[in-house]
Amino acid sequence: MQETSTIPSTTRVPWNRGRIVGPKPPLKPKHIWALRTRLQLANRTRDLALFNLAVVSKLRGCDLVRLRVSDVHLGDAVRLRATVCQQKTGRPVPFEITEPTREALVDWLASRSLRAGDWLFPSRSRRGQHLTTRHYGRLVDQWVALIGLDPAAYGTHSLRRTKVALVYKRTGNIRACQLLLGHTKLESTVRYPGIEVDDALIPSEQTEI
Repeated sequence: MQETSTIPSTTRVPWNRGRIVGPKPPLKPKHIWALRTRLQLANRTRDLALFNLAVVSKLRGCDLVRLRVSDVHLGDAVRLRATVCQQKTGRPVPFEITEPTREALVDWLASRSLRAGDWLFPSRSRRGQHLTTRHYGRLVDQWVALIGLDPAAYGTHSLRRTKVALVYKRTGNIRACQLLLGHTKLESTVRYPGIEVDDALIPSEQTEI
């Protein structure tokens, strides 16, 4: 009787096993202040600069980790505003650099001997390379866990959405949110801050001409 050999099949584990999929919620102001405090107390200079810049820049993770020193620093000071060309769309997107973020960046740059052309957040394990998006994602998991949030419920896009959600809540200006995010389609922006089309129409309905 001829024996037949069976080759065991390898089961690929889904990347999102055990994780909550779908849009990640933005952080609330109380979360931002709590995280800043925890990172400051722990003397995590790089993480504080990275976190602050992630929130104010509203950049995707792939664009954030590829920032160079010259993108945020000019001469002997941190810029008040910066513009970055997005990898995904090729469109430039401007962002402001707030005072707490500038202070965090000054402390980070002072702790490292980085030149204008160097990566702003270099990898600690791969010489000459920047921080990876995967590592950035792990850092976000650590950060939210520090203040008692569930890492499975939040992600890097939570930081990208945080300030935009606040801007829309305060102004109702969906076009401004589109420009801040660098979206090419307004429909994408309507979904992104976690709002519905009806919500976006409220400011229009309240304006009589």
